[in-house]
Amino acid sequence: MRRPVTLIVSIFVISCVDVPEGITPVSGFELDRYLGKWYEIARLDHRFERGLNNVTAEYSLIKGDVIIKNRGYMVMHGEWREADGKASFVNEQNVGHLKVSFVPPFYKSYVIFELDPDYQYAYVCGNNTSFLWLLSRTPQVDPDMLDDFVGKTQALGFDTSKLIYVHHG
Repeated sequence: MRRPVTLIVSIFVISCVDVPEGITPVSGFELDRYLGKWYEIARLDHRFERGLNNVTAEYSLIKGDVIIKNRGYMVMHGEWREADGKASFVNEQNVGHLKVSFVPPFYKSYVIFELDPDYQYAYVCGNNTSFLWLLSRTPQVDPDMLDDFVGKTQALGFDTSKLIYVHHG
């Protein structure tokens, strides 16, 4: 009886670290350059960030583990919310495809599919087109860059009409 349960859990975990069709993770990825604080500029809505503004993600390396601290302000309740997680590479360490967990042992795909050469902005998705983020090193981005993000992600099948633009202030 234990084998079927293990198999089902394994299939669930594996399927959550897939890459959406048509998306290619960046190559030449350098984790050291990606570490630090990122501001969430836009996202598709999902329950674990619903109602949050001033959202940031901070990535650090502690004893070989990629540690994530997500933080956002829950306007409705007037309080800060934080979530701590871990990330690791799905395959090669020079490819922007990681798996993240905020509730071990369950992992979700974290696919960096566009990255500024200076590591100033990143387009990130999950294992399907219902998860999408635009991250930046600054709390605001140039309107042309935002237009580029919307155009490229829409062409890849993301429903950009449902984007939430995150307020920072």
